[in-house]
Amino acid sequence: MNKTVNQKAWFLILPVMVLVAFSAVIPLMTVVNYSVQDTFGQNQFFWAGLDWFKDMLHSSRMWDALGRQLMFSAIILAIEVPLGIFVALNMPKSGFWSSFCLVLMSLPLLIPWNVVGTIWQIFGRVDIGLLGYTLDAIGIDYNYTQDTIDAWVTVIVMDVWHWTSLVALLAFAGLRSIPDAYYQAAKIDQASRWAVFRYIELPKMAGVLMIAILLRFMDSFMIYTEPFVVTGGGPGNATTFLSIDLVKMALGQFDLGPAAAFSLMYFLVIMAISWVFYTVMTTIDKREGK
Repeated sequence: MNKTVNQKAWFLILPVMVLVAFSAVIPLMTVVNYSVQDTFGQNQFFWAGLDWFKDMLHSSRMWDALGRQLMFSAIILAIEVPLGIFVALNMPKSGFWSSFCLVLMSLPLLIPWNVVGTIWQIFGRVDIGLLGYTLDAIGIDYNYTQDTIDAWVTVIVMDVWHWTSLVALLAFAGLRSIPDAYYQAAKIDQASRWAVFRYIELPKMAGVLMIAILLRFMDSFMIYTEPFVVTGGGPGNATTFLSIDLVKMALGQFDLGPAAAFSLMYFLVIMAISWVFYTVMTTIDKREGK
């Protein structure tokens, strides 16, 4: 008996496709158009080909910003992932205090990015901020607006405070998915605490940890609001990451062609590294599924 195939269900996703087209595809095509043309205003464009891409590849400004960005992301991952795992391992597994800790850990994630930057901008000021005033009172010379190291420390600590909760919550979810039988077998074998973590908890958390690393890398690599509000990319260009440099180029200098080429290269770098993470994640899932 032949069944009639009804394809009308595709019309249900038509509004979503239209929305995606307006919010993603059309702006992307606009950026691609700007990246191969030059303009002198009055909506007059001149073909430039790949000149802007060549200029960006030979631009020390872009490579310096990329170096700062990669360093920031590496530091963030090196701190937040182990710290998040440590917090998750020490959280109560059930009961009232478990729920209390989960709610407490979720609070920083609810704060908007611009508010986080404003909080730490005020918090670090020597005249009215609790952190800045306290450090100045005990004799520590701290000024995130003039000292490069202080600016980096402030931005890193701010990000750790804001996003370590995400890693901790994902790691906690991975721990809760481990059956009690594994712990009972380890107790019978008199396994040490390190052995339990190394051979039971860490392998079972590998999937969620890769998700946490992917999310934190993507967010830290595209960070803009928090460091811009706190330091404005300074002192000098010390905290001028890729996103901040891109906005300065596009809006501050109105160099639309170079900025468009810059943004496309930025996008491709994020896509390439995210693809690597995704490949590792799928490999882990296949290995665990065997």
